[in-house]
Amino acid sequence: MPHRVVVLALDGLLPFELGIPQRIFGRSIGSEPLNRGRKLYEVVTCSIRPPGPVRTDADFTITVEHGPEALATADTVVVPASYELGPVYTQGRLTDELTAAFAHIRPGTRMVSICTGSYVLAAAGYLDGRPATTHWSSADHFQQLFPDVRVDPDVLFIDDGDVLTSAGVAAGIDLCLHIVRRDHGAEVANDVARRTVVPPHRDGGQAQYIPRPVPEARLATTTTARAWALGRLEHPIQLRDMARQESMSVRTFTRRFREEVGVSPVQWLTRQRVERARQLLESTDLSIDQVARDAGFGTATSLRQHLQATLGVTPSAYRRTFRARATRG
Repeated sequence: MPHRVVVLALDGLLPFELGIPQRIFGRSIGSEPLNRGRKLYEVVTCSIRPPGPVRTDADFTITVEHGPEALATADTVVVPASYELGPVYTQGRLTDELTAAFAHIRPGTRMVSICTGSYVLAAAGYLDGRPATTHWSSADHFQQLFPDVRVDPDVLFIDDGDVLTSAGVAAGIDLCLHIVRRDHGAEVANDVARRTVVPPHRDGGQAQYIPRPVPEARLATTTTARAWALGRLEHPIQLRDMARQESMSVRTFTRRFREEVGVSPVQWLTRQRVERARQLLESTDLSIDQVARDAGFGTATSLRQHLQATLGVTPSAYRRTFRARATRG
């Protein structure tokens, strides 16, 4: 059976965020022989009340066909943001309706929030002692209201195993794609991203979107260097080589790169090579040594170190995991 995702629609919700789980999970299709063409998730939307209208922050309401009982069927629960959280936002406590609704959720269900939906998870106790994020503009208030939560306002999302939180609005897309990648591998997630016309990964965190003094306008960017590097990941790439593509000094290039991407050139390059290695491990029978060379790590030892640091698994374990999931279909 497809993995069941239940999205909790609260009054005052943002329609854009409500649609993210349906768009990402609902369009995730199996790519392996045993599940090719099959939907990998079933997405259901429910309210905390009996089926009926739910207010949005726009000039229309939506009709939800499922009540809170649907939460009892969830493998994953997603809570998008709402502008009408009441005591959840002001006092850090659930309303009686929310408490009754959350009582339906089975132990072990994966919990996910988008933007300020994290307030609901925190008020329900899911984030106590855990790392979490929320919209950068609410981070200080969120931390004061929930001092037991370890808030990181700079990242796009945080994966803490069975509880995941995203930053503001569109970061919900990043988080949902990450979940698809975690569940079914890079090939499926990349396919959904292509059809949604969004990048499989966004570099950096939400810190790059916090208002700052506007820098002096300039034409020079680091786009050409990034495209050049992506086309030759299997070769040694030096920082000076990337800077040369933009006719910049290494110092200027490094500063511009961080301003545009949110991370250093070396961090970005490592991430791209890890992603290349993941795709090769999932979709080919190449040896670990060859995957390491084709991804630009040079040796299996280097690949193992970077994959362990990034994903917490060895290349062989990563390959076994996704091959096993594909076999189970």
